[in-house]
Amino acid sequence: MMVNTGCPSVGSSQQYDVDVAIIGAGPAGLTAGYLLSKQGYSVAVIEKDTRYVGGISRTVEHDGYRFDIGGHRFFSKSQQVVDLWNEILPDDFIQRPRMSRIYYEGKFYSYPLRAFEALWNLGIVRSTLCMASFAKAKAFPKKAVKSFEDWTTNQFGWKLYSIFFKTYTEKVWGMPCDEMSADWAAQRIKGLSLGAAVLDGLKRSLGLNKRPNDGMQTKTLLETFRYPRLGPGMMWEAARDKVVAAGSHVLMGHAMKQLASDGQGGWRLSATRVDADGAIQGEALIRARHAISSAPMRELATRLHPLPATTLEANRLRYRDFLTVALKIRSEDLFPDNWIYIHDSKVKVGRIQNFRSWSPEMVPDESVACVGLEYFCFEGDDLWAASDEALIALATKEMAILGLVRPEQVIGGVVVRQEKAYPVYDDEYAANVAAMRAELEGAYPTLHLVGRNGMHRYNNQDHAMMTAMLTVENIIAERRVYDIWCVNEDAEYHEAGDEGEQQALPAGRAPLSEDQAAALASVRDVPERIPATAEAPVSGKPGRRAA
Repeated sequence: MMVNTGCPSVGSSQQYDVDVAIIGAGPAGLTAGYLLSKQGYSVAVIEKDTRYVGGISRTVEHDGYRFDIGGHRFFSKSQQVVDLWNEILPDDFIQRPRMSRIYYEGKFYSYPLRAFEALWNLGIVRSTLCMASFAKAKAFPKKAVKSFEDWTTNQFGWKLYSIFFKTYTEKVWGMPCDEMSADWAAQRIKGLSLGAAVLDGLKRSLGLNKRPNDGMQTKTLLETFRYPRLGPGMMWEAARDKVVAAGSHVLMGHAMKQLASDGQGGWRLSATRVDADGAIQGEALIRARHAISSAPMRELATRLHPLPATTLEANRLRYRDFLTVALKIRSEDLFPDNWIYIHDSKVKVGRIQNFRSWSPEMVPDESVACVGLEYFCFEGDDLWAASDEALIALATKEMAILGLVRPEQVIGGVVVRQEKAYPVYDDEYAANVAAMRAELEGAYPTLHLVGRNGMHRYNNQDHAMMTAMLTVENIIAERRVYDIWCVNEDAEYHEAGDEGEQQALPAGRAPLSEDQAAALASVRDVPERIPATAEAPVSGKPGRRAA
């Protein structure tokens, strides 16, 4: 669908005069565009991708097969977000069963990990070694608990830590576990008790416990979730179409060149127009009273005019990237899971998505399975720079190593690279973000930062939407009524609770109450490096760090 207005010629320039200019057609940008258009505001959204909207929540199509960039469940405790999803996409949600497991050396383990099941699957020898390691850790715990490794080995022993925690964590984040802060481990690993699992096993052997063989009391995860039948990109394609239908603009293949203050409180946004091959076709100039940016803070800083004093701080912000190798496999299905975590050091893949389990309509041929192997990397490293052919060959080889697929079953593949997938929470990121935020809010009240990369926050899709929803309220009110920095990613947000149970926005346009701010605030679910001056917690038990 062509959503650019007009038919510009090569080398031509177009100008748009609108109320709001929006950088990025991801969940935050399109949510803002849709809500503003609905209120009668004119908007122009620029998106550097020539084909897809949705950002990391897009759905890529290849030869009729559709696959996601990571997994995107549609669940939110915010009723406003749920209502907005239903409004944008009223007839295309399906209910899907939720299933995810850990794969290690040919066996599947429940996720979250069930200690008794884990010991049983590992067999008598490894289980004995795990218990010996556990006993040693309890008898001689590390007193100076600083790192993820320290905390986890104290809780479970070195052996269990090395099997189920170390490999996957380091694959995802690209840093050693002994450099990650201990408080992040305490946030991430909840409810698992090896001692309780052993006691449970003894009770079962004596016939004293007939409950399901969990080995522990675990929180109940969502058993089902809603999902667009053609993937999350379906939601954002619908939002784009509604923006265009309202008379506003979504400019595909337009990359931000400069965002300049007009000296009167407004903005001039220039964008370079490129084709699918990256060849420059012209430029667009957008004049607007307000600007909304979901572009990475580091990228925005270098393109702002005048150049911010905090550009140096913004340039220090770092990101974790990843790529997906989607394989078409001659098989009706390989496993029932939505995704599988790969805790095996023999392979580089970190997670495998099974797209038919997300939605049967993602895979058009019933005799073919389509899976996505996710490789976490940094832009420019060996994995990122490898050719598509080499990556498809690697994915095929690793599926064989894991015993999931024979190479001759693979009938095709495609590679999608996703830059800046995860903002990195290093020991200086918070100060860098705070510095840039303070400068921009002080100097430019009509410039609004939203979304995961726009705020350098590891937000979920619904949190990104909420930052846009609050921003729209601020634009309508012509002042910062809401502090959108109250919205943050929550480690348990998708794991428990009732859909739509929280009213995230108050009825009127009053500042967030303390309770409302608390409902939107959260604990970071991203590892931080140990500060150079880190001190061991006095109690030996790291506390939760507020976002």
